[in-house]
Amino acid sequence: MYDNHERTNVNQPAPMDGFEKGPVNNIEAMGTPSVPQSEQSNIHCITVIGQVEGHVVLPPQNKTTKYEHIIPQLVAAEQDRKVEGVLIILNTVGGDVEAGLAMAEMISTLSKPTVTLVLGGGHSIGVPIAVASDYSFIAETATMTIHPIRLTGLVIGVPQSFEYLEKMQERVIRFVTTHSKIDEQKFRELMLTTGELARDIGTTVVGRDAVRYGLINEIGGVGHAIKKLDELIGKNRERARSGAEVIQ
Repeated sequence: MYDNHERTNVNQPAPMDGFEKGPVNNIEAMGTPSVPQSEQSNIHCITVIGQVEGHVVLPPQNKTTKYEHIIPQLVAAEQDRKVEGVLIILNTVGGDVEAGLAMAEMISTLSKPTVTLVLGGGHSIGVPIAVASDYSFIAETATMTIHPIRLTGLVIGVPQSFEYLEKMQERVIRFVTTHSKIDEQKFRELMLTTGELARDIGTTVVGRDAVRYGLINEIGGVGHAIKKLDELIGKNRERARSGAEVIQ
């Protein structure tokens, strides 16, 4: 005969270390600043997958990254003394422009070392996010699509709408050219190329071309990204020690 007491919760897996139910549920449900704790790593990894979701909720069948979930994680990583570096992995088709720019600005203003890695694709508003870090990598087969900002839905007050659109486009161009080595004229040329994309203008840039244009620093994968982040963390520690010695 079986003992019912002994059979209780036999098939339930034990929780993984550092990923307790509470903090993960908080991020998924409310975007509260809780970072899953791990005693084995001083690096916090953030993924930007699918479409960047902004102020409008996308259909449930869309794979999305909600910016209200990413921003609290960045704040928590900045405040957490155990976290010494942040790795951002991208495989995104783009999405909400202002949400993407908000995430990019947050990444670029972190005081801790940051590295981005583009796997698969870093398209559209994913481009500013990809270049926002201290150092960037792209897989050899990954691509980045550069094209002008589009409007969806009903447009009322056409001259005013296009003026606002132009200003937003300038914000994106300024951010990308400031945080990468690509020349502004070259970036505009890629953005306005005709004949490359079906039913659109713009350019799809493959891994090595992204490096050649100066958008991304280097070709590489996960191992390269983590090694570079460890190197930046080491330099950050040295600067901190030097500062402490000067104060003493």
